Amino acid sequence: MDTTRNTALEAWMKAHGHSSSSLAEAVNQAQERLTGRPGGHDGSSVRAWKAGRVRWPKSATRRALEDVTGLPATALGFVPRRRTTPSPAAQREDPDMKRRTLVGGVAAAAAAAAAPGSAAPRRIGMSDVDRLRHRFAEIIASDHRYGGQHPIEQRAAALAAEALNLQNAGSATQRVRGSLYACAASFRSSAMWAAIDGGRYDEAVKHMREAQALAEMSGDQAIKFRIWSHAGTMYRHMGRPADALAANDVARGLHITRRDPMFASLGLARQGAIQGTAQDRTGTRRAFDQAHDAMYRADPDGCRPVWMRAFYDEAELHSLALSAYLSLGDHPTAEFHAHRCLAALRPYMARSRAIATTRLAHAQLAQGDADAATATAMKVADDAATRHPRVSRMLQEFGAALRATAPGSATVQTWTDHVAAWRTTV
Repeated sequence: MDTTRNTALEAWMKAHGHSSSSLAEAVNQAQERLTGRPGGHDGSSVRAWKAGRVRWPKSATRRALEDVTGLPATALGFVPRRRTTPSPAAQREDPDMKRRTLVGGVAAAAAAAAAPGSAAPRRIGMSDVDRLRHRFAEIIASDHRYGGQHPIEQRAAALAAEALNLQNAGSATQRVRGSLYACAASFRSSAMWAAIDGGRYDEAVKHMREAQALAEMSGDQAIKFRIWSHAGTMYRHMGRPADALAANDVARGLHITRRDPMFASLGLARQGAIQGTAQDRTGTRRAFDQAHDAMYRADPDGCRPVWMRAFYDEAELHSLALSAYLSLGDHPTAEFHAHRCLAALRPYMARSRAIATTRLAHAQLAQGDADAATATAMKVADDAATRHPRVSRMLQEFGAALRATAPGSATVQTWTDHVAAWRTTV
C-alpha cells in the first residue's frame, strides 16, 4: 500500500498549532455536532492520516475535518479511492516541471497548452476546474487566519486572471466554461473581501465590478449572492447604509435564498447589521430573529460552496449581531452576542476571534468596566493586533476611549505598556 506522507495535513496542523491529539479532539467534537454521535479518534488516528496509512477517511470523518479546517478533504492532502490512473505520458513528465506546475497553479498549464508548436489544442476539463477550486479553498483559509492583508488580495486577483487565461488555453464544454467564469468570479470576490477587510475601498469597488461581470457570465447563483452580499458589507463599513441595504437586497432577492434557508439566513443577518448602522432598532431585532429562524430551518448537511461552509454558522450570526448592537449603543446586548460568538467560533477562525474579542472590549468599556475591558483587549493575538488593518484600527479606538474614560489610571498604563510590547513584534 502507498504510504506517502500527507504533507498538506501536516502543514495545516503546524500552521494552526495542532498536535495529533488536539486535532483528534476537535474532529470528534465536530463529528458530534454534525451527526449527533461523538467521533472515536485519538492521536494515533491523526498520525495514520499524516503518515498516509489512511488516504481517504470515512465520510463522517471527512465532513468533520472540513468543518474544523474550513478546507475540502482533497485540499488537506487526502486522496479519493477512485482516482484516474495517470497516463504513461504524465508518468514520464519531468519532475521539475511537475513541481513548477504545482507551485504556480494552473497558469503554467494554460500557457503550455497555448504555446506555439503544440500538436493539438488542449482539452480543458473539470479536473482543471477542481484544481482552481482547491486554490480557492486555500485563499479562504488564508482569509480566516490573516484577513484584510494586501498579499491575499493580490494573490486572489492573480488567480482570477489564471482562471480567465485558462478559457483561451484550449477547447472546453459550455459547463466547463461556466465553471471557469465562476472560479474567476470567486477569486475576484475574495480579492474584493480582502480589500474591504483592509479598508481599501477604492480597490474593493474595482474588484466588485469585475466580479459582478464574471458572475453574470457564469450564471452561478451562489457566487452572485456572495458578491452582492459583500457589496452590502462594503457600503456598511463606508457609512452608506442606504446603498448597503440596496446591495444586500439584490443578494436576498436571488432564488438561491428561497432554495436554501442558510443563504436566506446570511442575507437577513447582514441586513440586521446594516440596520444597526442605520439606527433602526426594530428592524435590527426583527432581522436577527428571522435570521435565526432561517438557520434552524436549513439542512445542516446541505451542499454549499466552500466559502459558505467555512464561515457562516451560529458564531458568525452572533458576530453580526454584536456589530449591530454596538452601532445601536446597546452595549449589554452586544456583550451577550460577543460571548456567544466567541464560544461557538471554530478553531481556525483567527481573524473572526480577534474582531469579536476587540468588539467585546469596546462593549465592556462602554458599560464602565475599564479593567475587564482592558483584560479582554489584551487577549487579542499579537499578529492580528499589529497586522490586521481593521483590528488594529479598532484597538487604537479602544485605547483612545480608555484614556478618555480613565485618564491617568493604572489601567491606562497597563494598556500603554501592552501596546508598546505589541509594537516590538512588528
